[in-house]
Amino acid sequence: MIGRLFGRTSPRDRMIRDLHVRINAAARVPALYTALGVPDTVEGRFECLSLHVILVLRQLNRLPDPAADVAQDLVNAVFLQLDSSLRESGIGDFGVPKRMKKLGAAFYGRAAGYDAALDAGDSDALAGALARNVLAVEATADARDLARYVMASDRLLAGLDLDALMEAGPRFAAIDTSAGPADQSGVSR
Repeated sequence: MIGRLFGRTSPRDRMIRDLHVRINAAARVPALYTALGVPDTVEGRFECLSLHVILVLRQLNRLPDPAADVAQDLVNAVFLQLDSSLRESGIGDFGVPKRMKKLGAAFYGRAAGYDAALDAGDSDALAGALARNVLAVEATADARDLARYVMASDRLLAGLDLDALMEAGPRFAAIDTSAGPADQSGVSR
């Protein structure tokens, strides 16, 4: 505890912090909002962050130990950030736990839905879930590009072992603003 006050952190804490920072950066790529239609609102940013964390957790859950510990540390870091953000926004100490409970339920509900659709390779189910949760629209067709981005990102992440994920960071699909999602090699999917 006192080490944190003076900026001393363990190598593991630094790795988790770096992973969290990289996921945050990926969730804030402007093309997600401009080309794929994620609303640039507090809710839209939460949904986008959740989506990217869920994708990384999917890969961590596929990997052998100590990946499960890394996954738990990542979830803890994300929810500590959310708690801090709520407090900074002026929500009182009594309101934060209630909001955190709702955010946690939303996060785990989305994780279950996205996992099921991705595991089944069901782009229509994924687009439907993304339309409702991320884009806050009824039309599944509006989320097809976002679903392609998510599926391409899931494929990229599936190719990473724990060392690559922690050292180089997670890989997410690049977004071609003229033709839709593309993987990082520039090939449209």
